[in-house]
Amino acid sequence: MARIIPDGWRELAVTGAAQREIDTLKLLAEALPADYTVYHGVHWTNLERGYAVHGEVDFVIVNAAGELLLIEQKCGFLDETPDGLVKRYPGRVHSIPAQLARSAEVLRGKLGNRPGCAGLRVDFLLYCPDYRVRQPLTAGLDAERIVDSERRDALAAIIGAILPPASPGPASSEVHRFLRDIIQLEADVSALVGRAREMVTRVAGGLAHWARQLDFQPFRLRVTGTAGSGKTQLALAEYRAALEAGRRPLYVCFNRPLADHFNLIAPPGGLACTVHQLCHQRLRAAGRSPDFSAAGAFDRMVLEAEKLPVDPAFRFDSVIVDEGQDFPAAWRDLVFAHAHENARLLWLEDPLQNLYARDPVALPGWVGLRAHSNYRSPRPVVRMLQALIDNGPPIEAASPLDADEVEVITYEDTEALTGAVKEAIRRCYAAGFRKEDVAVVSFRGREHSRLFGHTRIGPHSLRQFTGRYDNSGQPLFTTGEVLLESVYRFKGQAAAAVILAEVDFDALDDATVRKLFVGATRATMKLVVVASARASAALRGRGIMR
Repeated sequence: MARIIPDGWRELAVTGAAQREIDTLKLLAEALPADYTVYHGVHWTNLERGYAVHGEVDFVIVNAAGELLLIEQKCGFLDETPDGLVKRYPGRVHSIPAQLARSAEVLRGKLGNRPGCAGLRVDFLLYCPDYRVRQPLTAGLDAERIVDSERRDALAAIIGAILPPASPGPASSEVHRFLRDIIQLEADVSALVGRAREMVTRVAGGLAHWARQLDFQPFRLRVTGTAGSGKTQLALAEYRAALEAGRRPLYVCFNRPLADHFNLIAPPGGLACTVHQLCHQRLRAAGRSPDFSAAGAFDRMVLEAEKLPVDPAFRFDSVIVDEGQDFPAAWRDLVFAHAHENARLLWLEDPLQNLYARDPVALPGWVGLRAHSNYRSPRPVVRMLQALIDNGPPIEAASPLDADEVEVITYEDTEALTGAVKEAIRRCYAAGFRKEDVAVVSFRGREHSRLFGHTRIGPHSLRQFTGRYDNSGQPLFTTGEVLLESVYRFKGQAAAAVILAEVDFDALDDATVRKLFVGATRATMKLVVVASARASAALRGRGIMR
């Protein structure tokens, strides 16, 4: 499969002629071999004689030697005139042979000024998939350089004949540097982030749709779904439906950041909290105030809450448990004690995100539903995870995103760690991600991390959770550009570009695999792994990373 530059073309929301170009990109990506690179949307301006000559080439194909083939795509009808093929636009007539010749001339001239690129072969062809050229001899182009509707199925073969595969040449790197740097080629990553979020939300909403079509009494549904399968959307749909029907929902999860996030996106009227928050509210309503400064305060708070009778104010019509893999059986009983007799009960879990080695909770008599499709993580991330997990549940790559391959940066010792993270941040910025799109997720817990002792890494200030909350219950963070979180706190959240840092382990045991799974699946578009030398060697030795 040929490489397409810039990335993100599959996610573009386009119509009309632009959609036709995206269709051609798909054809080229699938039909050309991997030693070809296809640049698209190539624009430049050449100043000559005091005025600007604007050129546009739809596709530039480069072989391994750095030789180029320009492709101009013209959809719809063309006119065959005595002066050659033309395309008519409102108010103007476009000479196709002149445009192609000018484009090739300008590109040759620009490349001729680059080291080692003088005399480099630059060829071109016309691709008109909707039109059959009747008079090729008067078209103004060599007939072999025209791929019309009769030859469109042979486009890839014709490209291979005009621009054959070649061995890597000394000019290749300079040609790619020119096409990347001189010509405006960068995708608007910020726009793609929003577009990708919309697409993933839409496709992942399938679980919320068909899971809520199930009808049985009593409603006891256990959903075992992989990361990115749409579990949170299902929880939100159940929560919202209860409110719309005049019922009260309760959403309970393990992680405080996930509870905070759910509260931001859920409509008011129910209760969304962690198990510990639920116990705290119960104790306060009973006139008790837990002492959080004492050792074991949270465990003792749960035990005290279990002994309290459930007040009617804490009875709910729908009870949703998220992150069920992190719940011990005692928490299951505590939470479900808050359900009315005929309440709808929904349990959401992912065994691969079980970071605390809990035994699976028994739910006898419940209907089970399995969701193996990951819509959130880019396909290269899912491919990495598929290679990582030998005996776990299957994971299907269902994301609309086919992003860059997972990058690995190796550090030799703890002194080199910050430099490796700095380089990872630089790569994310170079790819077009903004500071708010990037999250550094430590593979180690906050107490054992060497990153949380820093307020800056190179020129980048770090935004970290302070451990405190404001009067409205929102978490307080330090002032900084790049978010730094542990893999434990960031579970249940996501970022467009994730740097999974401080990856270090003795062996790829189950606990390590689960932590890698959780950290990697936080990325929605780009993943960079910063790993120790021994961890990198172990991952590469298993063929998981290159």
